[in-house]
Formats: sequence, structure tokens, C-alpha cells
Amino acid sequence: MTEIFDFGKIDNESKVYLLKITNKSGAFVTITNYGCTIISICVPDKNGVLTDVCLGYDTLEEYRENDGYLGMFVGRCANRIANGVFSLNGVTYKLAANNGVNHLHGGVNGFSSKVYDFEIKENTVKFTAVSRDGEEGYPGEMKITVEYTFTDDNQLIFNSRAVSSEDTIVNFTNHTYFDLNGQGSGKALEQKVQIFADGITEINENLIPTGKILPVKENKAFDFTEPKALKQDINMDDRQLKIANGYDHNFVLSGYYEKPYQIVALQKAARLIGEETSIVMDMYTTQPGMQMYTANFLTERKGKEGKIYRENDGVALETQNFPDAINHSNFPSPILKKGKMYGKMTVYKFSVI
Repeated sequence: MTEIFDFGKIDNESKVYLLKITNKSGAFVTITNYGCTIISICVPDKNGVLTDVCLGYDTLEEYRENDGYLGMFVGRCANRIANGVFSLNGVTYKLAANNGVNHLHGGVNGFSSKVYDFEIKENTVKFTAVSRDGEEGYPGEMKITVEYTFTDDNQLIFNSRAVSSEDTIVNFTNHTYFDLNGQGSGKALEQKVQIFADGITEINENLIPTGKILPVKENKAFDFTEPKALKQDINMDDRQLKIANGYDHNFVLSGYYEKPYQIVALQKAARLIGEETSIVMDMYTTQPGMQMYTANFLTERKGKEGKIYRENDGVALETQNFPDAINHSNFPSPILKKGKMYGKMTVYKFSVI
């Protein structure tokens, strides 16, 4: 069952709605057509009590005014592009610089700030929008489709598709921050995470990949091949951690350590465990990478239900192509050819242990 509620207007014109998908057990997901944003994910804990496991805000104004991309759909290119510059078909494109000199998450007005049209079919909401040619500096008019489905066995399925009128680049993700101990618990770093990855993409002082892949087995702080609390190594004397003030790194998912990095079927990416609630989230994706970000730059702010969020109060697990892939020939190509379909899927499966 999907219910619709008013969530406000933008510039007294574009109507924004809340859409609540409830399954047969009473668990539910709340999303909005502003930024295709996931606002709440309420699933049962070990005692059967519904627990909201993602960070968010109570009002539309807070989503528009605050940074951090809480729960938002991100594009046209998620993550960073060095100096906001790339070349395609012999043409150099200059993108909006909104992260120092770099381009981040689609620019000043990326896909996270669009108001989407939507259709509802039972437990699925389909969002659509158009990105004009030249928007934020990108070539080609792009037609975007985002779908969220919430199943009766507590799986949240995120599908994203795109078609462009010209050759362009694309990298979509969702930027939800998770705390399986309950949003605003203050114990997000106590969550255990297991990541099915062989390496990480090394970053420089500007958080841009160097092009080198560091094997996790040779870098203890990044070895999550077995479940490990986020807090265990986050303060380790490790150059990569110090650059990012914690974890803000792309993990190269297992099986795709060498070229050509082709993923077709869903592969297991990660497992997140809330020790207090016994809630578990298993993640599957068709993407080659996953950015783990421990909210290192999340400044103090008011979140949902009066909770105060601070640094490290959530973890984002962003399935994606590799950051700055267009500028690294050894990374999976982010190029979307004219008229071809881009399509990616990520599944978040919730249960208890």
C-alpha cells in the first residue's frame, strides 16, 4: 500500500509530496519526489519494534537548506570529478565547481534538488525527470527514471535508468545515511560492517583518486572482509584515513579487481549490523564500487523527531562507479553513448539476527 501526503511547495509552484510504502507486516519506507529522497526506513528490531534506521529531516525546508545529501538520489555524476573538467569525443567540458575546485554529486543544482513527476503501482514508486543539455556543464539532454520498491520481506529495491540525446557521462547513487541502532542514536560507529571488496581506490589530499588501487589485505584499516565495528580502526594512524578525516573511500567490489570491471548480475556488496537492535542490512548491487562515508563532515544539526545529528552519526554506503572515472583509463567507463540505456540496481535487504 502506498499513501500520499503533502510535503510543501518550492517557489509556490512545484508541489512536493511524501509517499509512504507500507508492506503487509507494517514496516514502511517514506520517500519524497524532491530529490527522490529516502526520508525514513522503518523496519522491526529483535523485539518486533519498528525502528527508523536512516537519517533525515522533518520538513522540506530542512532538506533544501542543509548540506550532506541525506537520503538523496545523486547525479548526473555522483562523487568527485577532479577540477570539474573532463574530455569526451575531443571536447573539453567544464562542470560546476561546488567542492573546492572539484565537482561533487552533480554540481550546484544536481539531481538531488530536482522535483520529480511520479507514478505509483502498488509497492513501487517511479520517478521521472529531464536534465537539459548543458545543465551543470554536462552534454546531452538526459531522461531520468528512478524506482523504489518495498517488498513484503523488507527489501528496498533501488533502480535507476537514463537515456541521453548525446554522448555523456553518468554515475548514479543514493546517499542514505544508515544507523541500524536507530536514527540519531549516537552509536552509528558501533555498527559492524562487512564489505565484499578486494581493494580501495587510493585518494590524494583533495579526495580525488590517484588511479592506484590499494589491496585491503595490505591495508588493515580498510579490511572489512570480516564484520568489524566502524569505530575499531577509524582513528588508526593511516594516511588515507587522515586525508578524509575517517572513511570516505570507494571500495572495489570483489570479482572486479581487474579490467574490464563488467557487472551484469546482482552481487553482494556489504552487510551492516546494528548490535543493539540486531537489525541487519544486506546490500546487493550491479555497480562495480561502493563509497563508504562515515559522515566525517556532518556538522551539528536537528534531524527527525528532534534528534541532534553530529559528525559520524551515520554511515553512507553509496553503490557507484569509481570516482573521477572519466579521467582514469583503468577505471570502469562512465560514458553513456547517445540513445543507449544506463541501468543500475541496488537492493537493501533488512532482517534480524
